[in-house]
Amino acid sequence: MPDRFYVTTPIYYVNDAPHIGHAFTTVIADAVARWHRLLGDDTYFLTGTDEHGLKVAQSAEAAGVSPQEQADRNAARFREAWDLLGISYDDFIRTTEPRHHAAVQALLSRIKDNGDIELDTYEGPYCVSCEAYYQEGELVDGEFCPIHKSKPVTRLKEENWFFRLSRYQQRLLEWIEGNPDVIQPEGKRNEVLGFIRQGLDDVSITRTSLSWGVPVPWAPGHVFYVWYDALINYATAIGLGVDEERFASWWPHVHHLIGKEIIRFHCVYWPAMLLAAGLEPPHHVHVHGWLLLGGEKLSKSESGAAKLTDIAPARLVDDFGVDGFRYHFLRDVPFGPDSDFTYERVVDRYNADLANNLGNLLSRVATVVAKKCDGIGPAPRPDSPLAAVAAEVHDATARAWADFQPSLALEATWRLVRETNAFLEENEPWKAEPGPAVDAVLGDALEVLRIVSILASPAIPTATAEIWRRIGLTGRPDEQHLPAAAAWGGYPGGLEVVKGAPLFPRIAT
Repeated sequence: MPDRFYVTTPIYYVNDAPHIGHAFTTVIADAVARWHRLLGDDTYFLTGTDEHGLKVAQSAEAAGVSPQEQADRNAARFREAWDLLGISYDDFIRTTEPRHHAAVQALLSRIKDNGDIELDTYEGPYCVSCEAYYQEGELVDGEFCPIHKSKPVTRLKEENWFFRLSRYQQRLLEWIEGNPDVIQPEGKRNEVLGFIRQGLDDVSITRTSLSWGVPVPWAPGHVFYVWYDALINYATAIGLGVDEERFASWWPHVHHLIGKEIIRFHCVYWPAMLLAAGLEPPHHVHVHGWLLLGGEKLSKSESGAAKLTDIAPARLVDDFGVDGFRYHFLRDVPFGPDSDFTYERVVDRYNADLANNLGNLLSRVATVVAKKCDGIGPAPRPDSPLAAVAAEVHDATARAWADFQPSLALEATWRLVRETNAFLEENEPWKAEPGPAVDAVLGDALEVLRIVSILASPAIPTATAEIWRRIGLTGRPDEQHLPAAAAWGGYPGGLEVVKGAPLFPRIAT
C-alpha cells in the first residue's frame, strides 16, 4: 500500500483578493504535493477560504454587499488565481459549506461534553484584523496590535463560552518535546515552547456581538469565534463527523503549511482542541517567514508606497509566465526565515536558471541533434560521466523535498543542468563530425533533460512537459514514479527531437 501524504495551506480570508503572499504558501504546498505524487504516495492537497468573522462582516458592509455575496465573489477569485498558477489541489474548502458547519459543531460539542468548554465573561484587547485577543503585555505601547503595530486594538467585553486551554499546558509540552520535528523549523518550535511555558490562559471561543459565523448548537444567539471555526477545516475535508474511518486514515499524515503570524493558533490552540476532543494533534506544522517587499520596480506606485498585498499573481505571470513565477518563489525564497521580494531578483533568477541554463541546454541539444543526428536522439552511455552526478542530484533533491525545502531541492537539481552545460562546452559536439563520439555526448545530454524534467516537474510543470515532448517522449514527466524513473539510462534513443521557440525567452534588464 502506498504511503499517505496530506498537505494543507492556511485558508485565506475572503475580505480581500489573492496576492503574492497567499501564492507563496500555496505554490509551495502544490510543489510538495506534486513531489509526493511522483513518489507514488496517496496524496491529498487541501486549500480554501476562511469566510466568517468580524473582519469579513465589516468589509462586506463597507462594500455594500452581504457577507455571503462577498465570500462567493472572493472565493471564486482565489480559485481563479490557483487555476492560473497550476495549483493541483484535491479539495477547495469553504467555511460556509454545510459540511464544515457540521464538523465544527460536532468537534466543539465533543469538547464541551468532555467538560472543557464553559460559560464565562471576557474583557480585554482584541484586534479585528487578526481576529484575535491579546494579553495586555503583548500590546505595542499598551495600545497597538503586536502584528499590525499601527492598528489600535478594540476593547471588548462579552459573556462567552470559553475553552479551558490552561488545562492543556503540560500535555502540549509533552507533545512537542516528545516529537522534536513536529514543528519546523527548530526556531519556531522553540518559540512555541517558550509561549506555552509562560502559562496559558483560557480562551473565548464564541461571540454574541455578530451573527456571521457557525451557530453554537447549545447556546442560541452565539456563533463560534472565527479561528475555532477555521482551524477545523483541516478535519472537515477528510471526513470528521461524517466519515470517521476516512478521517482516521488521513489525519495521522497531515502536514500544515502556515505563515509565522498564525503559529499560536496552529501550534497551541489547535492541538489543544484536538486533545480535548480525544484526537491526536497534527503530525507536522511547517512554518515560513514573511515576504518583505523591496527593490525598485514594485516599491512605489502612483499613490505612494506599494504593499506586497497589492500585487496580484497575474501581475507577475504576465511578465514571467506561470513557471517563471512558480520557480522564483520556490527557488529564491528559503522556507523558514523572512525573505525580501524584489522584481529585480525575479528577473535575475529567471534569466540565470531558466533562460541561460535550462532553456539553453534544451535549445543547444535540440539544435545539434538536428544538425549531427538528422533530428533523431541517440541513447545515453551506461558509463557516462554524468551518471554519477545524476544519482547524487536525485538523492539531494529527494532529501530537500522531504524536508520541505524547495529552494534546496531546486538548487540540487540545477547542479545537473549546470554540469551538463559544462560537459557540452568541454566536448563541443557542434564542432565534431557526426559519429559515435557525438552520439555519446548528445545521448548523455538527452538523458539529463529526461531526468531533470522529472525532478523539476513539481516546480515548473508546464515547461518540463514541453521538454519531455521536444525530446520525443510520450506522456508527461509528472506521471513518472521515483526513484526508479530517475535511474540513469531511461532515455531509449531513436526518438525524434524537436526544435522550438526558446522555452524561457530572456528578459531585458
